[in-house]
Amino acid sequence: MDAIRTALENARAALLAERNEAGYWEGELSTSALSTATALIALGEVDQVAHDDEIVSACQWLIENQNDDWGWGDTVKSFSNISTTLLCWSALSKYGGEKSANAVRNASHWIRDYVGSLEPALIAETVKARYGKDRTFSVPILMLCAICGTLGKNGWCHVLRLPYELSVFPRSWFAAMRLPVVSYALPALIAIGRATQVQRKKIGFFWNRASKLLVEIQPTSGGFLEAAPLTSFVTMALVAAGEKSHPVAKNGVRFLLETVRPDGSWPIDTNLATWATTLSVKALPEVPRQGSDAILDWLLDQQYTEVHPFTNSSPGGWAWTDLAGGVPDADDTPSALLALAKLQSPGRFEEIRAAAESAIVWLLDLQNRDGGIPTFCRGWGALPFDRSSPDLTAHVLRAWHEWEPEMPEAISSRIGEGKEKAIAYLKTQQRSDGSWVPLWFGNQYRFKDEENPTYGTAMVVRALDDIRLPDLADSGVCWLLGKSKCSRRLGVRSG
Repeated sequence: MDAIRTALENARAALLAERNEAGYWEGELSTSALSTATALIALGEVDQVAHDDEIVSACQWLIENQNDDWGWGDTVKSFSNISTTLLCWSALSKYGGEKSANAVRNASHWIRDYVGSLEPALIAETVKARYGKDRTFSVPILMLCAICGTLGKNGWCHVLRLPYELSVFPRSWFAAMRLPVVSYALPALIAIGRATQVQRKKIGFFWNRASKLLVEIQPTSGGFLEAAPLTSFVTMALVAAGEKSHPVAKNGVRFLLETVRPDGSWPIDTNLATWATTLSVKALPEVPRQGSDAILDWLLDQQYTEVHPFTNSSPGGWAWTDLAGGVPDADDTPSALLALAKLQSPGRFEEIRAAAESAIVWLLDLQNRDGGIPTFCRGWGALPFDRSSPDLTAHVLRAWHEWEPEMPEAISSRIGEGKEKAIAYLKTQQRSDGSWVPLWFGNQYRFKDEENPTYGTAMVVRALDDIRLPDLADSGVCWLLGKSKCSRRLGVRSG
């Protein structure tokens, strides 16, 4: 026990030492081959001469960080995958020059082994099959390949059309219209939809209105979701649509130039400051009095108090970052609520409770009809990244339970109903072996499906334990412990 206490104290000290000068946690995301490939292409398509230094550095980084099997993964520690390898292969094919000849040749061997050949139609079918009905990823990847010429002379015929015209309809209609992309991919729907239309020389309607909407939803930083890939896809699509001077493309370039790292690479996102801060606060047994007010002030400032222009989300939620490209979501919002419960400050309870009430209502309004919680928008259940998920539902359950006693009677009653529906949803999502599979945070070591039932089950078990439903959690605990230890653990509990 002495060793455990020492380890905990050391971990606590290390965590507190990671705070930035403003008193909260920011962290740093992994550099990404996916981000780097898309960013260099976007810059090259806008102006290869003006951005030559960034393009050369990015190509060199990709060459130096090619995996031993000749593919690329999402990060330098990730296994090779077909999506990122296609992006890097295409980027180096067009912009890498002679220095990248070996990397391109080796990557083509990896792709041939995975796909079966380098035939454009077969590559396109492989990408489409990987993502199914969801075009959020498949269409941008194939568009990039078409731009770089790796899908042959008629590459654009393999890029599925995205109906950007639908974006001009009222946002409240989107769920019913069953868009072919997830809710956070609206900028890609507009820009890539227009690009495919222009490249195929089809007559288009509503572009002026869609173009204005694209300007309206671009954050002041220029980065959609603060993410290099989405921003890059939108930028290169606008160039392909003959809109190189479009204000969104110009701001996209500004974002990419401001977020490139000294070694010529880009991270997948600028930062996860809100997520890192709430995780840190929740992890600490208690937050030191000195500095806690600074964390509280900062966290309260991150709550959205207006309708979000991107997802049309009501006020009350939190995003993963403190930067302009963030979007309120159902993982960071309950995390912030749980952190606020630990950051109570003398004389500020009503201020904190008011923020919590707004967030609780935001989450109640987000709950799907199936009782589960989606990431961004209610009712967008047709595609994988918009469906209800056990991990988010469990996180929200914990937050509801924590704040329920402090809420007005009407909201407390809604929480009770919401909890019942959420618990019923979790029962339907539990697998026969006792586990739950999350939406977020996969596991690359599970080669067949890349699912992470350890994370999903742990999140649900924690929530069920918090709300005092241990019997429902038992089979999940058994799965986590392994069958050999299960009977002993349950025997201790029943005793």
